[in-house]
Amino acid sequence: MVRRNDLRRAALVDAAIEVLAAQGARGLTFRAVDGEAAVPAGTASNYFANRDDLLTQTGARVYERLHPDEATIARQRAAGADRDTYVRLMRELVDRVSSFRSGYLALLELRLEATRRPGLRAVLTERIREDVDANVAYHEGSGLPGDATAVKLLYLALNWLIVEQLTLPDVFTEEERDRLVTAAVERIVVPDRD
Repeated sequence: MVRRNDLRRAALVDAAIEVLAAQGARGLTFRAVDGEAAVPAGTASNYFANRDDLLTQTGARVYERLHPDEATIARQRAAGADRDTYVRLMRELVDRVSSFRSGYLALLELRLEATRRPGLRAVLTERIREDVDANVAYHEGSGLPGDATAVKLLYLALNWLIVEQLTLPDVFTEEERDRLVTAAVERIVVPDRD
């Protein structure tokens, strides 16, 4: 059973995500989080030891919310193991991440803030490294074509495509984005040779 304090903490961290996305790291204050969460003033300061604690927990929460649900994972595991399937999976990934606009923008703010906060940098580095390693391990177990380097190259390419879409959405149309995802998979993922 989830305790009320856990629910309140999650609501506060979700509010911090929205504040980061809307106002940037400089706008992330306990007062701003309280206002976004519609809770009494001083509530956030009771849940987080300091601003670094709030930033760190916000980064973790973004990743929790970006993680696909079990139904999506099961459907992906049951899909084929060819490049066409790979393209479809990458399009779904770009769509899922892009649909959590505030979360991804908050993550960008956290990355920038990590350049000035060694503790946050360490946490984000560990979390992102775990995410990359998990993606490589999932890929290797999926039977999809390509290797670990292809997974990492797609990670880098598609992340910037998402940044472009979220920050300057008129640079590429949706059709262009889909063609770019297809081209990235086709050019980066070398089919396994039998």
